[in-house]
Amino acid sequence: MTSTSSVAGLARFNALEGRVAAEVLHEACASAEWGRGLLAGRPYATVDDLLAASDAAMAELTTGDLEEAMAGHPPIGRPKPGDPASAREQRGMAGASEELRAEMLELNLAYQEKFGHVFLICATGLTGEQMRDAAKDRIGNAPEREREIVRTELGRINRIRLTRLVADLSDEAGEEPVEAPAHEEDDD
Repeated sequence: MTSTSSVAGLARFNALEGRVAAEVLHEACASAEWGRGLLAGRPYATVDDLLAASDAAMAELTTGDLEEAMAGHPPIGRPKPGDPASAREQRGMAGASEELRAEMLELNLAYQEKFGHVFLICATGLTGEQMRDAAKDRIGNAPEREREIVRTELGRINRIRLTRLVADLSDEAGEEPVEAPAHEEDDD
């Protein structure tokens, strides 16, 4: 991702005040440790550098950090109300039959009972059936194996969300800088 717009979005991300940057990173991933890792690496020269930092931070997360990150994700089939990103990521379940939704609910509950957290999958681009099949396959995993799969899936989600964050900040590039106080707007 090296377009002019991604450069502008990355520049805006790099320029965000620390608290604001922490908030936008928390929206991408609920792990405070992951967010701190990315904040510590600013400024990033390229989006690829940002994504590599995300991967490195993800690899260092403890089990507790992973649990914190997973707590920010709703169950598959039940996107966060009022969160367009959550709905977009789970759009493969949007047109699912009632039977498939009920099956996914049962799998979510069984998975959560076994592993102690939501079934996490990078749902972007997947159909409801693909998500269901993955849940069926993964519910038989040992906890250690599943934790590594979750780490990989969470890393994929974070990459998508960071790429979208930079794109969204690029879209705002023509607007007033994020860190500027509202009273400094041009009154013309």
